[in-house]
Amino acid sequence: MSDRLRVTEADSLLIFLSAKLQGWSKKKIKQRLQGGCVVVNGESVVKHDHALNVGDNVEVLAPGKRFVTSKSTQANLQLEILFRDRDLIVINKPAGLLSVATAQESKLHALAILRNQLSHGGQAVKLWPVHRLDRDTSGVLMFATSREMREAVNAKWSEAEKVYLAVVEGVPEPDRGTINQPLRLDSKQYKMHVGAHAEAKDAITHYSTKRTVNQRSLLEVNLETGRQHQIRAHLSWLGCPVVGDPRYGTAGLKMGLHALRLTITRPKTGERLTCEAPTPTDLITLLR
Repeated sequence: MSDRLRVTEADSLLIFLSAKLQGWSKKKIKQRLQGGCVVVNGESVVKHDHALNVGDNVEVLAPGKRFVTSKSTQANLQLEILFRDRDLIVINKPAGLLSVATAQESKLHALAILRNQLSHGGQAVKLWPVHRLDRDTSGVLMFATSREMREAVNAKWSEAEKVYLAVVEGVPEPDRGTINQPLRLDSKQYKMHVGAHAEAKDAITHYSTKRTVNQRSLLEVNLETGRQHQIRAHLSWLGCPVVGDPRYGTAGLKMGLHALRLTITRPKTGERLTCEAPTPTDLITLLR
C-alpha cells in the first residue's frame, strides 16, 4: 500500500512529507526517501530539499515496493555535476544520500548513482572517492577517475581549503574564533569525543557568524584539519550544536550542514581548482 499526495503549496520535499504524513516519525520518513520509495511525478527522488511545485503528485511507497521502471532506480537518478574533466568529477551531493557504500547499505549511494549516470553504451565509468561527506551533509563531493589521481590529490590534501555553512543552535561567543580541540573516535558509539586523550588527534576548526535569527545562527566554517564529524563535534563542544544533528545535538527533519566550497591543488598543473555548491534553500529556512 502507498500514500498518494497532491502538492497545493510550493515547498521542499522533506518538509512537505512531514506535514502530510501525520504520525510518521522523522526517521521513518527519511528511511523512505533514502530507500528510493518516494516518487514525484513518476520519478524516484532521494533529495531531501527537492523543490515541489503546486500540482505535483507525490507517492510514498511501502519499503517492499521500491519504485522501478524499465531501468534500475539508480539509473533514473541524476546528480548535479559542478565540475568535470578527464581526472576529476565534482558533484553537489544532496542531503540524505550516502557518499559511498557502507557495511549496512550497499545499493543507493552517490558513487553508484554517478557511475550509472556517466556510463554509456556498456562502457562502465570507474570512479574513486577523494573524500566523503556525512549522509545528512549536502554539498561539494569530489571523485577521481583513477586510483593514481585520487592518491595524488590526497597527497596534497593538507593544502585543500574546505568551507562549510552550518546552522547551529544558539549564538557563539565570541562570534568568530578557532576551536583547537583534539578528537577521538569511540567506535562503539560511533561518536567523536572532544578533549585531550592518548588516542586523540589534533583538530582545528575556524568559524565566523554570518547571521543570527531567533537564537539560531548561520556560521561559515573553515576546516584546517579534516577529522570525521569534526564540525559537528567541535560546534557541539562550543555549546552550539548543528541544528538537526541527532548524534551531537537534537534530531530534526534536516541537519544544518552544507559543504559550500572546496579548493584543491591540481596534481598535474599545480593550479588551484575551486568548486562551490549553491546554498540549499531549506538550509536557510532552518533559521526561521
